[in-house]
Amino acid sequence: MLRSLEIRDMLIIDHLALEFRAGLNVLTGETGAGKSILLDSLGFVLGWRGRAELVRAGADQGEVVASFDLPADHPGHAVLAEHQIPDNDGELLMRRVNRRDGRKTAWVNGTRVTGEVLRALSDKLLELHGQHDDRGLLDVRGHRALLDDFAGADLGPVRTAWADVARCRKALSAARAVAETARAEEDFLRHAVAEFDRLRPEPGEEAHLDQRRRLMQAAARIRDDVEKSLHAIGPQGAEGLMVDSVRWLEGAADHAGEALSEALDALNRAMVELGEAQAGVESCLDMLTFDARDLEDTEERLFAIRAMARKHGVLADDLAAFAEDLRGRLDLLDASEGGLADLQADLTAAEAEFAQAAGLLTALRSAAAGKLDAAMARELAPLKMDRATFTTRVTPGTPGPEGQDEVAFEVATNPGAPAGPLGKIASGGELSRFLLALKVCLTGGDRSLTLIFDEIDRGVGGATADAVGRRLKALADGGQVLVVTHSPQVAALGSHHWRVAKRVEGDMTLSTVTPVAEDERLDEIARMLAGDTITDAARGAAQALLDAAV
Repeated sequence: MLRSLEIRDMLIIDHLALEFRAGLNVLTGETGAGKSILLDSLGFVLGWRGRAELVRAGADQGEVVASFDLPADHPGHAVLAEHQIPDNDGELLMRRVNRRDGRKTAWVNGTRVTGEVLRALSDKLLELHGQHDDRGLLDVRGHRALLDDFAGADLGPVRTAWADVARCRKALSAARAVAETARAEEDFLRHAVAEFDRLRPEPGEEAHLDQRRRLMQAAARIRDDVEKSLHAIGPQGAEGLMVDSVRWLEGAADHAGEALSEALDALNRAMVELGEAQAGVESCLDMLTFDARDLEDTEERLFAIRAMARKHGVLADDLAAFAEDLRGRLDLLDASEGGLADLQADLTAAEAEFAQAAGLLTALRSAAAGKLDAAMARELAPLKMDRATFTTRVTPGTPGPEGQDEVAFEVATNPGAPAGPLGKIASGGELSRFLLALKVCLTGGDRSLTLIFDEIDRGVGGATADAVGRRLKALADGGQVLVVTHSPQVAALGSHHWRVAKRVEGDMTLSTVTPVAEDERLDEIARMLAGDTITDAARGAAQALLDAAV
């Protein structure tokens, strides 16, 4: 509930401090007195987008402070918690400053906030309705959400099902893109993998082949020298001489004692080393012994590996890994048909789940539409529109996270007349009553919002204006409604009354808002009936309205 509103230096308001209460609060005054400025200022502190220039002429800045009472179960507490704003035991204080240079600064419970936070709170605190209401009831884009609120619909299952559909579609699309890319290079992959299967290169093979090739190419030049070396250290050479030397020294050692032991040990070691050298030279000779076809085969494989590396732009040692990558891509292509079928099955199942959830939601909306239409018929009768019809159209729409329905409110003001959009068919006075009846039906027992009606009674008078006022009064029971009105019938039904007027001080025009005491209400309502000159007849009519309002 809006508890208080303080305005400083906004447009033609220098300073106003208003205390509002529960029930029906009415604001009256001449056209141009500043009633719309009051609402502009309230909208400013709530973060609504409105006039660009709000600061009063001659002032450096304008300021608006609004105080709200928040019951323990009010949804505004969740907004405060989400944005880490202190919760002051049920009191909400909103303050916003507009400087001359256009900069705006806002605070909630002493914490600086953005306009987005103000608007998030505003949605939980207050609604403004009027003849030119395009923020909610007249905006067909919001009719589905309004019907869902009326029906108490839980959109969670539909949103979850739609998210699954979107996920499956994305996965299938990505898999198809991969498969299409793979198919575009299928011929290349199959040819390349076949080449690698025939060649089967291994890491380090190129270096080994190159070394072997070099060795075979040099064999003709070095074989004779290697054979000579083997002969020199063999039995006919060094080995034979060393064997003789050892035999001779061993024979002499019997007479020389220990004098030859070290020499014999050294010769034995040399014999071992000589044997290893001989084995190495023999191994080399074996390597140098090859068929001419061996060199040709070695060169052919070496050149094939190097050609394959150049072809694919990789190092020779990386050919094996590259071949595995190609083989994996080919396997993916071969397996893609089965994978795509599985993904398509997942999508089909997800779409079936969504269709079921959306179908239940459609049924709920259709049932709620009938109930809303019946409730509207009951509301329109007291508002002198018993011959008008209100219809909630639920039609197939584009599937999405909110289901598969489009919702639109349509009206017909006379029997037999074609139905059409609410904002285009009804006249000004009829539209006001349609909006009031619709708001009553949609609000139900919810009294958490402060409702503001800006001249919603425009274009009606007499008994119809009285019916509008009585519906507003009933809507305010247990809650809070603010009505800007030119209708004396509506004003007479108010629980609390304020008058908006202009005054001139020097060359400055200022707007004031003053509470109308109970003993002053007679003259104010008489003024609304008769104008500036209040007659006895006007007072009598005003008294009759006040008596009838009790």
